[in-house]
Amino acid sequence: MTSPAVLSAIDNGIGRLTLNQPDNKNALSPELVNALGDGLQNMAADSSVRVIVLSNAGNTFCAGADLKSQGVSEPRFNLVELFELMQAAPKPIIGCIAGHCMGGGVGLAAACDISVASEEILVGFTEVRIGVAPAIISVVCLPKMRQADAMELFLSGERISAAHAVEVGLLNYAVADDEINDKVKEITDKLVRGGPIALAAAKRLVREVPGQDQSHAFEWTAKLSAELFGSAEAKEGIAAFKERRAADWIPDENH
Repeated sequence: MTSPAVLSAIDNGIGRLTLNQPDNKNALSPELVNALGDGLQNMAADSSVRVIVLSNAGNTFCAGADLKSQGVSEPRFNLVELFELMQAAPKPIIGCIAGHCMGGGVGLAAACDISVASEEILVGFTEVRIGVAPAIISVVCLPKMRQADAMELFLSGERISAAHAVEVGLLNYAVADDEINDKVKEITDKLVRGGPIALAAAKRLVREVPGQDQSHAFEWTAKLSAELFGSAEAKEGIAAFKERRAADWIPDENH
């Protein structure tokens, strides 16, 4: 029986999507792209999921484009749609990068809201080495990077350490391989304490405010702030704070 291209599991508010084609280095095959798109849509719509963790089986998080299947079949989702699903999802997406990350795989890591990588992995914009460029993934990578760093890495195609990827802004943390799951849990334990609507709003602020002119940004954020303060979620959160108890949206394990 063929294993699923992406494994899906939900536990105590944490949804986990695991890229599961290690023999193909989790390259972006039509099968994997379809399964990941379905998984992201399902978990974004599932009210029991508070945070989504994207990880991998095997020693490669994602090798990028699946060159073996070019022109064989078309996926139901494309890379642009995957990135849009990740950024539009109302829930935080945590990258648990437990394997090497190249080309389009760097884009997947960068599209995560927070990312933790093993110190042992390598990261690379390797596209120029095969005569192409990191075009689509530049949309999610460049906002996180200094122009000087991006120019050097895009042009050289060199592979860099996870620690260097943290330095240039692509990743948040580089930790020892045996500490990666503990670090991801530390982050998810913090995130589930935030209100679901508030988390979705916070994610929108980070992604949308920098692209707006100041007057529009103030107008939009003032309206959003008023809506949030007037919400049932805020009333519960403020009451919980005053009563020194856990808010009702926090999973039992995190009380």
